[in-house]
Amino acid sequence: MQNDNIWQAVLGEIELSISHGNFITWFKNTCLLSNNSGVITIGVTNVFIKQQLENKFCDLIIKLLTKNGLKVKSVEFKIYNFVGNKNTDDEPIKSNQSSLKTISKQTNSNSLSHSYRQGLNEKYTFDNFIVGDGNELAFAACQAIASQPGTRYNPLFIYGGVGIGKTHLIQAVGNALVKDKNFSKVLYISTEQFVQEFVDALRFRKTADFASYYRTADVLIVDDVQFIAGKEKMQEEFFHTFNALHQANKQIIISSDKPPKDIPTLEERLRSRFAWGMSIDMQNPDFETRCAIIQTKAAEQNIELPADVVDYLSTNIQTNIRELEGALNQLLAFCEMRALDPTLSIVSSLFSSIKNRPKHLSAKQIVEKTARYFQIQLEEILGSKRDKDIVMPRQVAMYILRNELHLSFPKIAKELGRKDHTTAIHSVEKIEKEAKINMDLKKAINDITDKLYV
Repeated sequence: MQNDNIWQAVLGEIELSISHGNFITWFKNTCLLSNNSGVITIGVTNVFIKQQLENKFCDLIIKLLTKNGLKVKSVEFKIYNFVGNKNTDDEPIKSNQSSLKTISKQTNSNSLSHSYRQGLNEKYTFDNFIVGDGNELAFAACQAIASQPGTRYNPLFIYGGVGIGKTHLIQAVGNALVKDKNFSKVLYISTEQFVQEFVDALRFRKTADFASYYRTADVLIVDDVQFIAGKEKMQEEFFHTFNALHQANKQIIISSDKPPKDIPTLEERLRSRFAWGMSIDMQNPDFETRCAIIQTKAAEQNIELPADVVDYLSTNIQTNIRELEGALNQLLAFCEMRALDPTLSIVSSLFSSIKNRPKHLSAKQIVEKTARYFQIQLEEILGSKRDKDIVMPRQVAMYILRNELHLSFPKIAKELGRKDHTTAIHSVEKIEKEAKINMDLKKAINDITDKLYV
């Protein structure tokens, strides 16, 4: 159980350090198989994931395992059959990621392999979804779809920032429908996995098999559809799949980090179809919802947290649910390794560097402090000048507005006096990339962000 908590803490931190799509693709169905005197064995589902973790993420995994209290000599990755494994002596440590399944009653030995798909996760249900002001409309719409799929809100398009429960909610619909014998083919897939399967279909000349598989679904749930942007052939395939399902009154559910109109390089015909049904903006959880989430997640591990610990975490971690769960997992792992009960002094020392965003923080304050940091006038950063010493601070301000206040791109553009929101998209993406290699820029962003909270 201790190793399980450590791995969950590691996964929680990995989720914060890589994109959601990458986390779903490479880490979602993994477990810590064994720890033999510092030789750590991680279970994965296929050789493709094994190679990616070995080549790209091994150093990160070692770092986080060490941070969470393990003495690591080496990390090995082993292909493990998570369902009905009878060919290995290893027993996987219980993980809330291991109950994944794909629902389909149709099989074909000559069909294209769908090994990239992780499928529905049984842990995501309506019963354990915490409803608050920021998600109650999305929750109600999903429940309505679960009772009458294909008749209302089709397609359902849910969008919002990372880590706020979109995946939980759309999979809850799928899990509810799986219990209904009338829906034998409920498919859930992330867009990155969808794209990978399509690439394989082109490579092995199995596009007809690929099309047939998805166009005969009773319910199709597609996560993170923003990753389809810029992929012309994939968009064309998805367009025809969408039409086939919609005309057959089959339910389509889509999630994204932004509304259809703000997804760059998305074909207009797809953009319009995504808006046919109902689009819902999910917001970050409020204080009361964050408290309920913490208490529920702790109760799942048979732990009752003191009220002041719950209050501290809920007050100081306001960004998203994923970060909140990651902090809770880290706290519980820390306490379990040291046989301690969670207390306010422990949680405050663990997360003393967390900065709480004041409720009064506004977009104007961020723009003003960014301009002040770069020693330019507010009028200049809001103006039309294209000088390099003005454009860069303007882009930084857009980046901080997106990351700190999670504003939509049109709103960011408006706050900086721009008419075209694609300018904001370009600016945020540019600063995000440059900050990874330009340490001076990264320091400037951190300095400005710190000044927001004093």
